[in-house]
Amino acid sequence: MTVTALIPVRTMNLVMPLAHKATARRTTDTAAPVQARSRAVSPVIGTGLRQDDVDSMHRRSTRPATPGTRTSTTATRTTTTWRPRAEFALSADSTPPAFQDLLQAYLDCCQGKRNTASALAFEARLEANLIELHEELLSGQYQPGRSICFVITRPKPREVWAADFRDRIVHHLLYNHISPRFHARFVAGSSACIPGRGTLYAAQRLEHSVRSITQNWSRPAHYLKCDLANFFVAINKRVLFAQLAQQVQTGWWLDLAHTVLFHDPRTNVEVQDSAGLLARVPAHKSLFNAPTDLGLPIVNLSSQFFANVYLDTLDQYAKHQLKARHYVRYVDDFVLLHESPQQLHQWLQAIDAFLPERLGAHLNPRKTILQPVDRGIDFVGQVIKPWHRTTRPRTLATALHRIEHMPDVDTYAAGNSYLGLVRQASHSHKERAAICRALLKRGHAVEGMHLTQAFRKKESSL
Repeated sequence: MTVTALIPVRTMNLVMPLAHKATARRTTDTAAPVQARSRAVSPVIGTGLRQDDVDSMHRRSTRPATPGTRTSTTATRTTTTWRPRAEFALSADSTPPAFQDLLQAYLDCCQGKRNTASALAFEARLEANLIELHEELLSGQYQPGRSICFVITRPKPREVWAADFRDRIVHHLLYNHISPRFHARFVAGSSACIPGRGTLYAAQRLEHSVRSITQNWSRPAHYLKCDLANFFVAINKRVLFAQLAQQVQTGWWLDLAHTVLFHDPRTNVEVQDSAGLLARVPAHKSLFNAPTDLGLPIVNLSSQFFANVYLDTLDQYAKHQLKARHYVRYVDDFVLLHESPQQLHQWLQAIDAFLPERLGAHLNPRKTILQPVDRGIDFVGQVIKPWHRTTRPRTLATALHRIEHMPDVDTYAAGNSYLGLVRQASHSHKERAAICRALLKRGHAVEGMHLTQAFRKKESSL
């Protein structure tokens, strides 16, 4: 049996002359003719006017005009005057956060840190603590609390400032609200503290740029690698706040950004290390010795995000003023590629003059490198060489030394962590084999085919 379906064919006259007198536009349905009605705008949706259309015959609109909208009643189209985008941003930035936003910030803050002492203490009275924090934020009485300062010695002595768990929730709250507008304007070569743009992204993008400029290693090229001197300690807060104010309009969220940015953690700090260990940190790298309007505490999410906003000025300068096609930055380390070393030297001089003038920052001359790319580019823990990308030898040596000397209870987690790290390189079999041999000596079993995983010891062997 054959079934024939009758599909209506609709033809529409979309040409409408702009006249003072109402014009008619008719629709013809070959299956079910509809009686045409004379009006300025035809029934495009159903049999009535579209929202905001104007009926020139009856001089009426489908709904009253709203402020900021101008409607023409003598023509067959509407003319709309849109409000500037800044007014919409101002409205959003003036609205305090809802409780659900604070709850989401808490959940983000807990990821990977829920079993820490500060997180467990906050969770013990979770509902009361969140309500209290929300009320403080709405009333404008919120002030950051005590920070913890300690020293790490690898790869070199450095101060770490960790905010209280309560304050870290506020950092996530601020980041969740204002970061998307900044991420949208960041250049593609910018990475670190951007979703999907970690160390692996930076290494792969640099490798792609090198392959592009050398035509898959068939042509010579050079690279310029630079590093900023005492970066986090030397960040100018006033310059940074002006950069934030360009995207975050005057309102509640800008006030919160000001509170977080200009908080001085030295006024309320708990130092967990001895004076001797603190003395190992060079004086010019210590936040204790920085002026009041300079320096951000390392580790906090807000500091990492603010650092990206701060150096976006450099990114825009490199891409749009210097016209550098190949540019990659991770925190304060950045690389530029070009066929001519003379051009890279000119860019170095331009950047060296630009940074103090615009940001108050300076290059570290001891870490400025200009040489051919085929010698290898050491960047974000990996070395990019012709046709392969490997783990930095110093990183591998540190991993092997730690696995050999750390307590038995830590070798399982650390070994798998190092295996995951070296697997980011495109050619990592040798490094994985070395780590697996070190784990075998400590009594762990390893996955033998791909060398990607270590297994726990049996309880009886511990």
